[in-house]
Amino acid sequence: MLRLLIAEDNIGIRAKVVSTLEVEYSIVGAVGDGQELLDVESTCNPDVIILDISMPTMNGIEAATRLRQRGSTAKIVFLTVHEEPDFLKAAIAVGALGYVIKSRLVNDLQMAVKEAMAGRCFISPSINVQ
Repeated sequence: MLRLLIAEDNIGIRAKVVSTLEVEYSIVGAVGDGQELLDVESTCNPDVIILDISMPTMNGIEAATRLRQRGSTAKIVFLTVHEEPDFLKAAIAVGALGYVIKSRLVNDLQMAVKEAMAGRCFISPSINVQ
């Protein structure tokens, strides 16, 4: 079963992500910020990391950068409120294969995980990609 690690500072959103994905995937961890993600990632050995951008202590872009620097091969799917192209570009630049807007979590997150595992990029349709 596919192993997912979630980094989301909002407890309610984190619970929603877990409940949306736990039927189909193994949730190996759920943390509240980027530093916690770095602390547990190597022991959880996830296939996919669901990562918020705006978090305390360390944001998701910085956490993803550090994961890549230390050799993590986990696929990264960002789950965020940010619909601005600059955030999407930053996410892609750090190797993300998914970019899901939180308001579309239920509709888009499972597809983003499946596409990431297939090596394909998924971006919520509400994002204006230019």
